[in-house]
Order: sequence, then C-alpha cells, then structure tokens
Amino acid sequence: MIPLFRVPMSVQAPGAVAEVVASGQVGQGARVARFEAELAARIGNPRVATVSSATAGLHLALRLATDGEPGGEVLSTPMTMEATNWTILANGLDIRWVDVDPATLNVDLDDLAGKITRNTRVIMVVHFAGYPVDLDRLRAVLDRAEAEHGVRPVVIEDCAHAWGATYRGVPLGNQGNVSVFSFQAVKHLTCGDGGLITLADDESHRRATLLRWFGIDRSVDRLRTPPDVTEWGYKFHMTDINAAIGLANLAYSDEVVARHRANAAYYDSRLAGVAGVELTERRDDRESSFWIYPLKVADRAGFVRRMTEAGITVSQVHARNDAHTCVRKYAAPLPGVDDVDRRLVCVPVGWWVGDEDREKIADTIRAGW
Repeated sequence: MIPLFRVPMSVQAPGAVAEVVASGQVGQGARVARFEAELAARIGNPRVATVSSATAGLHLALRLATDGEPGGEVLSTPMTMEATNWTILANGLDIRWVDVDPATLNVDLDDLAGKITRNTRVIMVVHFAGYPVDLDRLRAVLDRAEAEHGVRPVVIEDCAHAWGATYRGVPLGNQGNVSVFSFQAVKHLTCGDGGLITLADDESHRRATLLRWFGIDRSVDRLRTPPDVTEWGYKFHMTDINAAIGLANLAYSDEVVARHRANAAYYDSRLAGVAGVELTERRDDRESSFWIYPLKVADRAGFVRRMTEAGITVSQVHARNDAHTCVRKYAAPLPGVDDVDRRLVCVPVGWWVGDEDREKIADTIRAGW
C-alpha cells in the first residue's frame, strides 16, 4: 500500500538524541533555546515559545487570549482535528460553529462575520491542509465587527497543517495573530511530538514562556531563591530530546515541504477536469504546504474502495467535530460542512510519494471508480 502518512526523520536525528541523553540534560535546556532561535529566524518573528504539543499550544493560546476567565464564545470550524475544539471546552468557553467554504475547506468568512457578537472572545481559524485562510479579508471582518460591536476578538491561527505555508509572501506565524504549529510525528517538521506558539507582542510572549512551566521563571535559581509565582501555569514545555529531533529535522523540512508541493502540483495538472473530482482553490497570494491533498469526490465509498483495491491508502483524515455527542448542544445549520463532509477524501501527497507512485495514483483516479 502507498501510505497516506509517514514520519519524516532526518538521518542525523538518532545521533542528536543520543548526544542529549548522554549529556544528562534531557529537560528544557540549551537545545530548546537553540531550536526556538532557529524557528524564530525562519518565521521572522522573535516571539516564539516551544511547547509539548500543538494541543498544549492551543490551550495556552486560549488562556492568554481570555486571561483564564471562563465564559463567552469562540467561533471555530468543525472541520479539523478534535484538538482544535476540545481546548476551547478545556478553557471553560463555549463553541459557536462557523461554516466552511467548500472551495477552500477553511472557515467561511461571510458566515463568520455574521456570527461575531459582543459575546465573541476568540476566533479560531484552521489553515486546512496547509492552505492559508484569507487573512486580509479576516482583518476587514474584524475591523467591521469592532466598529459595530465595540469588540475585536483575538484571532488564533491553528497552523498544525501549515509549516512552511505563506500568505502574501510572509510565513504563517508572523501575521500579527497568535499562531500554533504542530511538530507531531507525521507533520512536515517533527520533534517526535511538540508544538510552537508564536505571539504578536512582548507581554504575551513573556507570559507564554512562564505559563508553559507552571508560571515559574526558569531564569531564576530556584534552589537558592525560590521565585514568586504571580500567575499559575502548566507543564507544557518542550524537552531537549524533542528539540534535538526538531533541530536535526529543521533543514530537512524544507525538502519535505518542497516534495509535498511538487506532488500537489502534479495532481493539480493531472486531475483538473476529471469527472467526479473537484479540486480545492488555488490563489497566487498564498502558498500551501500541502500536508494533505484533499479532493471532493462523487460516490466517496466507491472511490475509497477502488483506491484500496489499487493499493493506495486514502482517508477523510478529519471528520466533522460537531457530530460528537459531547458538543451536541452547540449544533447549528452548516450547509458547507454538510456538503464537504460527504465528499472529502485525501490521497497520498507526501515526501515518500515518488514519481511512479503519484502517476499510479493519478491514473487510478482518472480511470474512474
């Protein structure tokens, strides 16, 4: 079977981990600091803080956005990994679902605009498959909401799919919002597990670096002078083991993202106009990282069956979160989600998909099901 996911691990990673283990410093230390410096340089934003996972990063981002005060709504998409939305519940906030634009699989910004109220505290957007949300349009929506309601909700960008993606030539993570990246096992850049939160101001950055480790200032010698904790926090920090893996994979991630994009461009050219297949949007002002390659197909069950018979792994990857029992009380009409949820399927697009593999995948789809 041609797999849908694989772990992109540099050959330097095992040695880097062994060096950390032998050093005796395996917690958060010098390698985390170096990893953060290199990530900041790549994104172009010095206000970065590594965390133990993207889920931890989203939880922390919501804490920063709300000052830990429960109550109020977060506008969010149900077409995402559950981690995006469960962190909203974990912060004592309510979800208000926003429909998706079937063309992009991102939030429908018109629907979003109509759902902002004085009760809206945060807007959570997901760059689905690595394709950036139209952030200029989002800013315009927020400008109108601020003029009408007197509130400007904090925007959190869930960039779990989007390492390496750009909007108007600027990397995600440097767009003036809070952004959270995933370095989970099968992402473009992996630390084994881990994440990154990027901030837009110095005070939020200061708080993030404290709150990721119980609210304790790690620059103080705690054995000699225990520091006062003015704001309690979590155990969300990254370790030097994970940072060593990330450092070893950082340069390699450029090659990984490039191959994802090359395979996606091949599919774009081979699958455009194929009966029963609808591609997602492409625009010149943004560059997707193509963590996954989503299609909207007719007779999805038949499509999956045919691809499986051909030895090609396919999946919807993310099913609608609003169908879960635990969030039933937030149910709302979402025609875009209804349309996408019955047709969405993803085919292998990653760095492991060779020229012969992608030709087989495209030929199989073109032959019908």
